[in-house]
Amino acid sequence: MIRTLLAEDSPTARVLLTEVLQADPELSVVGVAKDGAQAVAMTKQLSPDIVVMDLHMPEMNGLDATKQIMVETPTPIIIVTASGDAREVEVSMHALRAGALTVMPKPVGPGSHEFHECARQFRTTVKAMSQVKVVRRWARSSPPPRAPAPSEAPAAPRVVAVGASTGGPAALYRIFSELPGNFPIPILVVQHIAQGFVDGFAAWLNTGTPLVIKVARHGEVIAPRTVYLACDDQHLGLLDRSTLAVSSAPPIGGFRPSASFLFESVGRLYGRGAVAVVLTGMGQDGVDGLRAVRQGGGRVIAQDEESSIVFGMPGAAIEAGLADFTVPLSAIAFRLRQIVGEKEPV
Repeated sequence: MIRTLLAEDSPTARVLLTEVLQADPELSVVGVAKDGAQAVAMTKQLSPDIVVMDLHMPEMNGLDATKQIMVETPTPIIIVTASGDAREVEVSMHALRAGALTVMPKPVGPGSHEFHECARQFRTTVKAMSQVKVVRRWARSSPPPRAPAPSEAPAAPRVVAVGASTGGPAALYRIFSELPGNFPIPILVVQHIAQGFVDGFAAWLNTGTPLVIKVARHGEVIAPRTVYLACDDQHLGLLDRSTLAVSSAPPIGGFRPSASFLFESVGRLYGRGAVAVVLTGMGQDGVDGLRAVRQGGGRVIAQDEESSIVFGMPGAAIEAGLADFTVPLSAIAFRLRQIVGEKEPV
């Protein structure tokens, strides 16, 4: 039985969420907190397997409650929100940086034809996230010493493709904040995130980096110093070496957008000029596409287990023998700068 603590100030939403959760015999609601301060206290008292946390609550909001729980009683946390506007998403993303695992829209009410599917997806996510072993927040470490130069110079990189899922928003924020504004090649990103959140996600990432972060548009010409995010329920790839493809092709392994779709596209078109990065995330999305990167002579960076919130995606890439470098989150931006040939300042 998965013991769930619900933190929600709205009586109507509390009833709905409790009924949705307890419709699954594997889930039980062991406590209901009406504000963030209660959520912090009840997490200590009840030791739930997971906390489902609203953002906007009196006394203490969901962001501050998340920060305190992750410092005092690290517990898997899902943030739920009723709105996908940019401000709401920005606060949600800060909660992910503070240690929450994912953000989801609240299920629609029983009067909607989408209710049963939304409720099923909600319960599936709660059960999956309850299994994640969380720790107190990552400590920022110093960049590692520079690795020795390779004996044979590899091909010049032309594009970076990134795949991420659970834990990815905070990881991407850190990586992009540590890349220079003149990063010389485009970056394409597939991040599994709830529908309706990608525009706010892009706006939030833009607050922390000198790079330009934008949601990809079909037919757009890619440019250096720019990050392109896959949009809602569409694959991201390339039509040719300079033009974005946004595709409604069938999901791959249950995912659309899929990291495998992106990796296969850049591997096929760029060959030795492709650099793929696989970050923290649940499942194995990306592995099939990484084979195309490696077969074409491109390079693959995988986040290591210790710094990953969930080691599923990078772990699958490493186990398949597809990773050229396995590095902590703190070293990924450094490794990318090294690959594109950034010189040390004098």
